[in-house]
Amino acid sequence: MTSTSYRYHHFPPLVIQHAVWLYLRFTRSYRDVEDLLAERGLDISYETIRRWVLKFG
Repeated sequence: MTSTSYRYHHFPPLVIQHAVWLYLRFTRSYRDVEDLLAERGLDISYETIRRWVLKFG
């Protein structure tokens, strides 16, 4: 079993996991997820979320 490494990422694993979960669980665009996270005070670009989904999704 391969362990997913969150090393060298600016945000904590829980934030990354939540962003990926929001995108994959609901029918949302990357920009929608960006807006949802911004409402919670997290300034994360949709491009970062897209990279996280490709890597961790």
